[in-house]
Amino acid sequence: MANTKTPETIDAREIRRRLGLNQQQFWSTIGVTQSGGSRYESGRNMPKPVRELLRLVHVEGIDIASITRDDWEVVEYLKTKEPEMYKSLKKSAHGKGKKAA
Repeated sequence: MANTKTPETIDAREIRRRLGLNQQQFWSTIGVTQSGGSRYESGRNMPKPVRELLRLVHVEGIDIASITRDDWEVVEYLKTKEPEMYKSLKKSAHGKGKKAA
């Protein structure tokens, strides 16, 4: 079995423990109650939106509170209408760009 975890196989309890957070701290960040998070950690099926929020916030480290609809619309526009520009900007943002801006 590969070490790469897909959203369907994310172990929330493992991530939470690795981050050193209690259930209240961990789950409230993504809008889930402590009791709901406890059920997910005990094996209850986690809905895809919750899995994705968990991945974005606790695995990718994205502060979702700072993302606006405008930000999302710009990203979607670039991805669909200007894919080369999107790739170039993404590469630069990750510090791998070869040219200075």
